[in-house]
Amino acid sequence: MTTLHDLLLARVDDGTVPGAVGLVARDGEVEVAVAGAVDTEGTSAMARDSIFRIASLTKPVTAAAVMMLVDDGLIALGDPVRRWLPELVAPMVVRTPDAPVDDVVPADRPITVADLLSSRAGYGFPADFSLPAVALLFSELLQGPPQPQAVPEPDDWMARLGRIPLLRQPGEAWLYNICSDIQGVLVARVTGRPLGEFLAERLFEPLSMNDTGFSLPAGGLDRFTSYYRDDLTLIDAPAGQWSEPPPFPSGGGGLVSTVDDWYAFARLLLGGGSTGGKRLLSAESVRLMTTDHLTRAQRAAGELFLEGQGWGYGGSVDVEAVDPWNVPGRYGWVGGTGTAAHVVPSTGAVSILLTQRAMASPTPPALMREFWRYAAA
Repeated sequence: MTTLHDLLLARVDDGTVPGAVGLVARDGEVEVAVAGAVDTEGTSAMARDSIFRIASLTKPVTAAAVMMLVDDGLIALGDPVRRWLPELVAPMVVRTPDAPVDDVVPADRPITVADLLSSRAGYGFPADFSLPAVALLFSELLQGPPQPQAVPEPDDWMARLGRIPLLRQPGEAWLYNICSDIQGVLVARVTGRPLGEFLAERLFEPLSMNDTGFSLPAGGLDRFTSYYRDDLTLIDAPAGQWSEPPPFPSGGGGLVSTVDDWYAFARLLLGGGSTGGKRLLSAESVRLMTTDHLTRAQRAAGELFLEGQGWGYGGSVDVEAVDPWNVPGRYGWVGGTGTAAHVVPSTGAVSILLTQRAMASPTPPALMREFWRYAAA
């Protein structure tokens, strides 16, 4: 019988990834496997506590922070965000998705907190990145592969965002990524504190997520993996862009973490917001995070990347058993740095895969498919 270690080692041996860490928890047992090295040179062996850039696995964490503010009574899901984000007080929308950015109409209604959480605010990525309104997200906001030292600080970033028209009317379509970055700014504006500081106090410290943050933890350099393109060309070395705090802490993709840190967050979700006797989120907030909020029309309009999935708050929710690993209700997401994490609230199962090679695409790569299939077995 193939073990998790066998699965990972096979993809290290064939050159798919330099190394990997995987965790599968099911039926009360936790299996962790480690294979390969932290870089293509084999400088040191991969370890269970190796630190990775987790990219879009940041999104559920950011959504949890927003829901904490809902629990605190500081914001409500139906609140227009213009109160805290005045740059979005009167957004304009391109007349059609392929229209020039100066062919616009006013938004039908304000953008709400719930719109941001469900990625239905009107900003974000459809399948076609070449649309004029989408191109500005790359040129003005520097969206794309994580580059934390290049993105402007939050007030400048929001000013630029306010000059970019929405691709869709608020509530009309699911669009990827941008809403999670806006959520991060919202948390900072509501609390009057940097996003990283709020997350550290309210999530990371209570959960002992000591290796999670927007830059490397003290003493973590020797455990930090290198980051590669899908052709294994180096993008970022351990002493690179995550070696110091970024100007813009990206709620959509800026965190570094370890397999055990993200597993601590997963246990919080499976515990309905409580873990180790600590209640950090209300059960209702966790339920809303892990529930699909999209209609079929919203999924179709936004061209949701992965078949059989809807969207909760900060992560996808499986709605159809399309593949062997699609379990209705499975919540989580994949990161562009070769990472993936999911929880199944109905069974208590958790699966986390961390690699250092960019692998996110509309069609999940073989290693992820194999890992998900193993976790669902």
